[in-house]
Amino acid sequence: MSDTVRLTESAAKKINGLLAQDDNSNMHLRIFVSGGGCSGFQYGFTFDDEIKDNDTVIESLGVKLLVDQMSLDLLKGSEVDYQTSLQGESFVIRNPNAGSTCGCGKSFTPAEQGQQGCGHASAAY
Repeated sequence: MSDTVRLTESAAKKINGLLAQDDNSNMHLRIFVSGGGCSGFQYGFTFDDEIKDNDTVIESLGVKLLVDQMSLDLLKGSEVDYQTSLQGESFVIRNPNAGSTCGCGKSFTPAEQGQQGCGHASAAY
């Protein structure tokens, strides 16, 4: 398992397209994990032009990702994809550290806490 977060080509293309709409060349994608959601932790995405002291800057396919240390511990080895389906478009996180993932795809339970998620099956954000 990789110790970093990586993007698929589809995710990098979508992120670059969104960043191209902004005039700020210092803008990067921040990926974070916060407490909450129906499975205990939830994923979050935002654009940020501030690199904080506890951030790790990860470059994947030409995109700079900002990830704080707590989130990185829960996201190590994850892959971020961008998918288009009949249900719409969404970022999808494939997280090897998730013991269970909610059907909404926005929340998960870490593997070390066992399979105690909300019982949904999908993993799209």
